Amino acid sequence: MKQIAAAQFKDRCLALLDEVDERGIVITKRGKPVAKLVAIRVESGDLIGRLKGSVRIRGDLMSTGVRWDAES
Repeated sequence: MKQIAAAQFKDRCLALLDEVDERGIVITKRGKPVAKLVAIRVESGDLIGRLKGSVRIRGDLMSTGVRWDAES
């Protein structure tokens, strides 16, 4: 399992997010493990309908809310 110091993790965080695998990356501070970064594998089919019932739409989605007249 890969290990990285917290300071290096801070500098390379975004790149490490692309590199992390199922085994994960242990983040150390002063040589002692403090956290573990692991990949989450989600099938795209599991995402469909995930927010059902938790989102409320108010008003007209196609409107900016500003009244205007194209003739003027």
